[in-house]
Formats: sequence, structure tokens, C-alpha cells
Amino acid sequence: MSCQHETPLQTGLPVNQPLLESLAWLQEELNDIKSDNLFRPVRVRSGRQAGTITLNGLSLMNFGANDYLGYAGDPRLVKASAKGACAEGAGAGASPLVSGHSNLHDTLGKNLSSLLCTEDSLIFPSGYAANTATISCLAGPGDLIVSDAHNHASIIDGCRLSRADVRIYPHRNITAAAELLQTIPARRRLIVTDSLFSMDGTIAPLTGLAQLAHDTQSMLLVDEAHATGLFGTHGSGLIEAAGIASSVAVRIGTLSKALGSAGGFVSGHHTLIEFLRHRARSWMFSTAHPPASAAVAIESMKLISEEPFRRQRLAENACRFRQKLSDHEINIGDAEAHIVPVFLETPQKAVEIAASLTRDGFFVPAIRPPSVPRDSSLLRISLSYIHTQDTINSLSDSIINYVGT
Repeated sequence: MSCQHETPLQTGLPVNQPLLESLAWLQEELNDIKSDNLFRPVRVRSGRQAGTITLNGLSLMNFGANDYLGYAGDPRLVKASAKGACAEGAGAGASPLVSGHSNLHDTLGKNLSSLLCTEDSLIFPSGYAANTATISCLAGPGDLIVSDAHNHASIIDGCRLSRADVRIYPHRNITAAAELLQTIPARRRLIVTDSLFSMDGTIAPLTGLAQLAHDTQSMLLVDEAHATGLFGTHGSGLIEAAGIASSVAVRIGTLSKALGSAGGFVSGHHTLIEFLRHRARSWMFSTAHPPASAAVAIESMKLISEEPFRRQRLAENACRFRQKLSDHEINIGDAEAHIVPVFLETPQKAVEIAASLTRDGFFVPAIRPPSVPRDSSLLRISLSYIHTQDTINSLSDSIINYVGT
């Protein structure tokens, strides 16, 4: 359909015909996606992110969000967002290097460094941008990156952008990672891992990787996207819980999950952050993320300190949930946190069971390639502090009913 202000082409053909012909291959690709049960519809949420949400007009108990502590829709954070926007604007208006870095961004960076026990931090528009920019800055031609097979797409893309020699080791296999580092010559070496893997719910062997980095004189980069705010005495993440903060060269995370805001960050030695300020392209050439989002993250970090009971209850509920599914021989792999996969044979099976759960009143997304390897499909259950035990029990009963039959 052409716009009313559009001037017709002088060829005599309909305005959109050449365009349609040039894009015909896209429809063919979409048809293949649909036939493979890999099509993903857009769901429109009405209202705030919460334990019960409305998607496309249907009210469902929400097990498909990354709002692990229930802060995304918290009135205190909504108020902080409004105050931040009133003080410093709806948008940052410029890149951080020009005039986009506000007082709120500066305060957020300092608060993050305090929480993580690092010297300095850098705020990115997203966790994805933080990973792609940082990894591609720290390694290049002649360098070696050793990366876990189940790392997030943003890590994978950062590795590709670096043009370094990228080698993938089997999931959580330190022995294989060590062999790569010890046998492949390189100018510099970088070990890259998620701390909590977003689809498996498994935890990286961080203590072993820290020792490996020391033994091979490698940099260790850990992405705490799904762990920040949820582990450790102070809630800073699995690095704190493992007691290896001084051994991790680069700490990456997001503000958009447990912290209920938006954006990403990199934290570490002051020299690292100064270097990234002059080389990280997605930080240098993007408008700074909204000051209101920084205000939200500042408030949620305060609440994480004041409300440790949220992460404690989440951990307890997740443990009971995993145990119940395991007792009924539901395949949850080696999950050990608040992300619980239910592994299924095919994309079709995942879609069918997700639809059945929707009819029961639960939103549980079916995860299929390319989000997971081609030979894998699963249901991804994201537990949150705001889920009641009765709701969690009802979900587990439904899963056992559909998957166990």
C-alpha cells in the first residue's frame, strides 16, 4: 500500500510491484519458518509486567518474563522513573561522549561499582550492546577467544565481530577449555562465559575458570545478566557467591532483568573502563540510554540491599519447583536456579504443550531454534519472587500432566 503523499513511479507499473518482486524471497523464507514450527507471533501486553499479565487480551499467569524479583512493575520504581524523567528528560539527547551522560548515569555507574566491588563501570543502552562492544574491543586478529557452547547470542556476536580465533568448548567443560588455551598460540587470550545460562538454568564453574585464567594468563569475562541482584550476600551475582571478584577481569550485566529497568553495564578496573570509553562503538556512537532508566536502576539496587528476602524466597521456591518436576521424571537437565527448562523432542511438541498451558491459564514460552541448537526445543519457565507457591504448584501439576503423558 502506497502512502498518500507518494509520487507514482513513471514506469507505468504499480508503485509497489518492483518492491514486492525484490522481496519475494522473504515470504518463501517465512513459509519455511512456519512449516518448521519456528514462527513466533508478536504478543501485545496490556498493563505492567506482573505475576499475572494480559497478552493479546488474554489474562495469564506469567512465567515468561525476566522480572525475577518482581521490580519491573513495582510502584516505587515507576515513581523513580517519573522523577528521573522530570529531572533529566525523557531521553538523553546525545551520546555519552557528547552530552548524554547525566548525573543519574554517573550515580548509577558509581553505585554499580560499589555493589560489584570494582573500580569503575560503564553504562550501555543494552546488555547486548555491552557484550558485542566489549568482546570485540578486547580481542582481535591474532588473539584467542575461548567461549562456552551455551553462551548467549550477544556473546557469540561479540566473538564474531572481534575477528579473533574463536574456539568453542563443550558446555561447562574446563578441561576442554584448558586444552584450547594451552595448545593454540595467541597474542592475547580471553575466556568468555555466562555465569547463569539463560536457557539451561545451569551455572558456570566460575572458580575453576578463574583458576584457569590465572594459570594461562588469560582475561576472564563473565556475563551476569541473569544473576545480578540474585546471588551472593549483597546480591551482586554469582561472582560474589563464588568469591572470585578479584580474578574476573571483565564483569558484564544487564539492568533489565532482576533490576527491573533497561540497559547494560561493564564493570572492572579503571583502565579497562577508560579503554572502552575510547573504543566501544555501541557506547560511543549510541545515544545514552534514558536517564529515567538510570533512576530506576539506582532505586532497584537500593531495594535489593533492603529486601534480601526476595531473592531468598525465589531461590527456595525454585528449588521446590525443580525437585517436584525431577521427582516426576520431567527432563529439566542440570538446571539449578530460577530458570527452569523442560526439554522436549521437537519444536512442534514445545508449541503444542505451550498452547496447552495457555489454555490452563499459564504463559510459558516455547523456545526453539535459533534460540537453542537445531536439535533442541524446550519450555523455558522463569520463576519470580511474585509467584505464589500455589501458582507454582499449579504450573508444575499442568506440566507433569502434559509432559509426563
